Amino acid sequence: MPHLHLEYTANLPDLNADVALMRMNNVLVGSGQFGAEFDIKSRAVKLQTFKVGTALAERAFVHVKLAVLSGRSAEIKKQLSDSLLAVVNDLCEWPTGVEVQLCVEILDIDRESYAKTTVGV
Repeated sequence: MPHLHLEYTANLPDLNADVALMRMNNVLVGSGQFGAEFDIKSRAVKLQTFKVGTALAERAFVHVKLAVLSGRSAEIKKQLSDSLLAVVNDLCEWPTGVEVQLCVEILDIDRESYAKTTVGV
């Protein structure tokens, strides 16, 4: 725990997903909210097919979803969200002439029903 999902549109050629994930993982470790660095699981999905609104102008987005065990305060979630958004904002040179929306969403995973084990160690 936590699980970080990065989705970004294919019209952002300068976005390096590997670098993005490492930078966000480091921010999460630095937050002090999670036990061990190996508890953080992150992944990225490049979206080839997408639409943003209805205008014909070229648009793009980066959306980060961070799923954490329930019980954290709204203040802690806001700090995590703001920290991740700052990383996303500084990931690359955004393309000229493209409106790019950057957003972060914090989701609660029900603590009582979450199950986890490690195998093969």
